[in-house]
Amino acid sequence: MVEIKNPEQIAKMREAGLVVAAVHAATAEAAVPGATTKDLDEVARKVLADHGAKPNFLGYGGFPATICTSVNDVVVHGIPDDKTVLKDGDLISVDAGAIVDGWHGDAAYTAFVGTGHSPELVELSRVTEESMWAGIAAMRTGNRLIDVSRAIESYIRRQPKPGGGKYGIIEDYGGHGIGTSMHMDPHLLNYVSRKRGKGPKLVPGFCLAIEPMVSLGTPHTEVMPDEWTVVTLDHTWSSHWEHSIALTEEGPLVLTAVDGGRAKLAELGVTAAPDPLA
Repeated sequence: MVEIKNPEQIAKMREAGLVVAAVHAATAEAAVPGATTKDLDEVARKVLADHGAKPNFLGYGGFPATICTSVNDVVVHGIPDDKTVLKDGDLISVDAGAIVDGWHGDAAYTAFVGTGHSPELVELSRVTEESMWAGIAAMRTGNRLIDVSRAIESYIRRQPKPGGGKYGIIEDYGGHGIGTSMHMDPHLLNYVSRKRGKGPKLVPGFCLAIEPMVSLGTPHTEVMPDEWTVVTLDHTWSSHWEHSIALTEEGPLVLTAVDGGRAKLAELGVTAAPDPLA
């Protein structure tokens, strides 16, 4: 069953989403050479406390930290610690969430640590982020879940990869419904699977966390002995971008973007829904 939200509930999710956006801003500023991933986790904890929000990652299935910090070949679910020191040239994906009055927000971004990143890495992050926005733009009343998957995959497949070859669209992980829990039905693939059918029809009140994960090589992953950290099977580097989105009567609202997604969606010819907190 897909949980459909009313306008008041979406407004609460917008509150949680703005807290996540604040966590992103603070951790991105702190992601500098010499910082540890634990340093970033402590920054996130403070932002959540300052906003009176609860972390939704801490304790989730036993996860021991407030955010996920995934460096270089780590795709998702990297555990912050004081041993992982960020170096100039690293790529880090930070996944963060917040709970406000029982409603969840969830989003991730990829950041460049220091300078000197190759055009290949810059393009990897750009392609991953833009594929997320293509998926967001496909959140239209009357579309189905598969249309979001198709938009994400199609964008990635159209992009030439510097040096040749293809990008790896991570197969074992994807987006999800979000609301009174962080992970809810439906599961959103970042590619089209004929085995999964078309999925549910998108209607106002439908909320999704759209999160493509893309590598420079394989689409396949393995879980490390800590039972959380997910790395690419060939250890090529990867990127992860995510936003939580509510579909309303007036269009999509990007709950975890400061401007509600208005500027980026306008570039794609889509009008974002009004911000219920404005």
